[in-house]
Amino acid sequence: MTNSKTHLKPQSAGRNSPLAKFIRQAPQQIITEWVDFAKTLRPASESMTELQLKDHIKQLLEFVADDIESSQTAREQVIKSKGKAPDEPLLYSPAELHAALRLNDGFDLDQMVSEYRALRASVVKLWTASKIVLDNDDVKDLTRFNEAIDQAMTESISHYTKTMGDSRNIFLGILGHDLRTPLGAASMSAQLLGRLGTLNEKQTLLATQIINCSARASQIVSDLLELTREGFGTEFSLNKTPVDLRIVGEELTEELKAFSSRNIILKITGDTEGEWDKLRIGQVFSNLIANAVQYSTTDSTITVSIKGSVEAVDIRVHNIGAPISPEKQRRIFDPLKRGLTNIAQNYSENLGLGLYITKRIVETHNGTIEIVSNEKEGTTFIVQLPRSLKQESLSR
Repeated sequence: MTNSKTHLKPQSAGRNSPLAKFIRQAPQQIITEWVDFAKTLRPASESMTELQLKDHIKQLLEFVADDIESSQTAREQVIKSKGKAPDEPLLYSPAELHAALRLNDGFDLDQMVSEYRALRASVVKLWTASKIVLDNDDVKDLTRFNEAIDQAMTESISHYTKTMGDSRNIFLGILGHDLRTPLGAASMSAQLLGRLGTLNEKQTLLATQIINCSARASQIVSDLLELTREGFGTEFSLNKTPVDLRIVGEELTEELKAFSSRNIILKITGDTEGEWDKLRIGQVFSNLIANAVQYSTTDSTITVSIKGSVEAVDIRVHNIGAPISPEKQRRIFDPLKRGLTNIAQNYSENLGLGLYITKRIVETHNGTIEIVSNEKEGTTFIVQLPRSLKQESLSR
């Protein structure tokens, strides 16, 4: 492996440092505390060997000791106090190798950073315990020690995030091309079957379901690509046009009826026209109705209500099923949550991106979304959409 953004091993200037000597002579106790702390970083550490837990700690300690004893200008001290060091065209540093291995072993970024904090605390605790009084040189050594730890930690973080970024780009490439290709092929094949005119009613229904499911899956891919590229928390771009939510509700309700055993009824009252992004609002209907189908009790009825008022249109999707606890209601719109797998006992928190995307679409339309859920009345998602956007355009 080569890298043009890593650093030279500090060159000793011949200065003898008691702290550097302590780090070199008493590594076993430091290493033991390092390993003991790494064992607490679960679940990654649970299947790791002692050697894996140690990783590059000896090389990191050697780097720190050498750095403490190396010569350093005032400018270099300022740079290193920010966790940086001059770039050198050499191989990966121990800190970067440590980041690569910790990422590969399943450590998250916070866990890796916490190792450096624990190492800092361990060395300072053990060394100061061996001293009766700290003189000025000892204080200088502690400053150099902290700078070296900051530099190593910064190198690890930088390498970890760069590797994650590279992995994300590979993921986007696979998602954007390799997954869309079979989805497109499935949709085109189903459309071709429909045009042949030789299908019975059941076969036509199945072909329609394949087309609709492929379209939804393709939209999910598009949403995930957009979210991953731009970052969570950003607003969707909108293409607002005059839209009648009556028509959108009818289309999405009929589509979801085609592949669901649930009875879905649609209730519409008042003026349902306004200016919205029709495709995005269709996603709102689709996601909310699909969630109601998934988490409702068998043979129950799902009610979709659209009600127009003077300034807004109210959309409600209601189902009968296990209630969502207040704690889970507070987090249900957060992305990529993991939780219960026993659907019969409660809603799963592992709802993917559906509800998160729904919330972002609603908010981008200057609307609101909330949830009401209890044992007696079931669960209702309530969306309010202003008839027109106050801003001419909302961009990411």
